[in-house]
Amino acid sequence: MIKTLYVRIIITFLAVIMFSLLSSFFIGVFVFQKKINHLGQNDLIAVGEEIVSLYEQTKPGDRDAFIKHMVKVSSHPIHIYDSTGRVTFYGLENTTNINIAPEVVQEVQRGHYYRSPDSAEQMFVGLPFLFEDEHHAMFMQFSPQNENITNRLMLLILLLGLLIGSLCILVAARYLVKPLQALTKATKQLAKGDFDIEIKTKRADEMGALTQSFNEMASELKQLEQMRQDFVSNVSHEIQTPLTSISGFAVAMKNSNLVAERDRNYYLDIIISESGRLSRLSDNLLKLASLDSEHHPFEAITYNLDEQIREIIVTCEPQWSAKGIHIDLELDEAVKITADRDQLNQVWMNLFGNSIKFTPAGGHIEIHISHSANEIMFSITDSGIGIAQEQLEYVFERFYKTDPSRNRSNGGNGLGLAIAKKIVTLHRGSIEMKSQVGKGTTVIVRLPIR
Repeated sequence: MIKTLYVRIIITFLAVIMFSLLSSFFIGVFVFQKKINHLGQNDLIAVGEEIVSLYEQTKPGDRDAFIKHMVKVSSHPIHIYDSTGRVTFYGLENTTNINIAPEVVQEVQRGHYYRSPDSAEQMFVGLPFLFEDEHHAMFMQFSPQNENITNRLMLLILLLGLLIGSLCILVAARYLVKPLQALTKATKQLAKGDFDIEIKTKRADEMGALTQSFNEMASELKQLEQMRQDFVSNVSHEIQTPLTSISGFAVAMKNSNLVAERDRNYYLDIIISESGRLSRLSDNLLKLASLDSEHHPFEAITYNLDEQIREIIVTCEPQWSAKGIHIDLELDEAVKITADRDQLNQVWMNLFGNSIKFTPAGGHIEIHISHSANEIMFSITDSGIGIAQEQLEYVFERFYKTDPSRNRSNGGNGLGLAIAKKIVTLHRGSIEMKSQVGKGTTVIVRLPIR
């Protein structure tokens, strides 16, 4: 069983080149057989004419010796027919005699040239030959010896081509397989969790592109692994902090000597608050996991977006009115959108809730909605403390907090903006944040109407 690509490439090449050479040989013979026969007959006729001419010029006394010498020189067997039809054969070793029809002999004796048909077993030509004032017929036969030499030469060329091609493919196959072996080794390391892998390559072909793609994949997997570790660390931290508070205060309340009766309600409020943080954290984690999955329900309906925003403002009135925050609304009337109402409600609640949290008492929040033929733009601007420019690119990452202590005091866990971005992305929209420290923050959401 062939298991290595290197051996497969070599065997495939050998099979292909042998098939190609043999196919080319037989196709060439089939296509050019007539032309080859015609050229061969022309050569025979030329040799025969030269023999006749030489005989007429020299007039040798011994005809048989002359013709035998010519047979050795030309390597072509010769048949001489006299006027009575008697034949004299002058051949070489291992020469097969040919049968020539009497009418053909007579035609040549009358002074005509003759060419054997393509269907004949052996190729020959006939030439008129005048000897002692008698018309003879000389037939020259293509020598099997010459044919064997030609066949051996062709076979040698084929074998040499196969041998040289095999040596070349041995080197080329190693050149092709070597990067695949490096990729295999790197893949095994990657499977074991070693993401610090980079395969060096200078190739610009498909193999180079594959290697580059592998390096990019390894880099992305390394980032994903780092994100996974950070996620586990952040979740553990977010869970551990309220659990520590709950456990500590519960133990303290169990011991009446440690907690005065008047402080019990205060400690109970802390336990309830921390339990609420845990509940919100688990809810947000479940929501993110659901949004990340391909099976999260998406129930798109057509509704008025401006009405939804007004409902959220009314719902959050206790929070913003308690801080004396002024709300400015600039909403286009009857802005209809086809989307998942519950999901977008979560987006507006998160954005509006953040603005209320980080806007000081007496501040103001501006909400603006405008729309075109295909797009709706929602923006919310607050007069809060703002965010530094170097932090803006991270605000939509999970568990990212510009001020961890401030978020903890406000009950935040760094998932609200991540959830908002995920929902907006699922709606094929975009979300961005602009901010200046001490001047406030603006969040802009763009959504397709359908």
